[in-house]
Amino acid sequence: MEIKTISENKEDFMDLLLLGDEQENMVKKYLERGELFALYDNDLKTAAVVTQEAESIFELKNIATYEKYRGNGYGSFMIKYIIEKYREKCSQLLVGTGDDEKILSFYKKFGFTYSHTIKDFFVNNCDHKIFENGKQLKDMVYLKIAFVNE
Repeated sequence: MEIKTISENKEDFMDLLLLGDEQENMVKKYLERGELFALYDNDLKTAAVVTQEAESIFELKNIATYEKYRGNGYGSFMIKYIIEKYREKCSQLLVGTGDDEKILSFYKKFGFTYSHTIKDFFVNNCDHKIFENGKQLKDMVYLKIAFVNE
């Protein structure tokens, strides 16, 4: 497995990124200013975007694995890579996601803990209803990892 940082032609990864965030106009906004990572295992499996939100705060905005490759550890490998990469760069790494227990527990196993909730985020910011595991997403739940940088 190899993870590459992509700095050109980022929109070539849009089909994969839209699996992680269905709102294309939002993906374009953070993709432009974010750092894009692509995980290859022979071919492309997973992509992720991280943005800087404040002087010492970064956010994992998107992580997506092609459906046929899910369950093979690619997403976990990418999360571990991002945590290690940003451990020295920031005091806090955030991730915002829907209020879905399966997704929340995925992030929690890497050490993310609850930070805050933005009520009705998906209702107010998406041009269509967003569903995850059969449940309509309404609130954005933020999780965080706080790094102790000396």
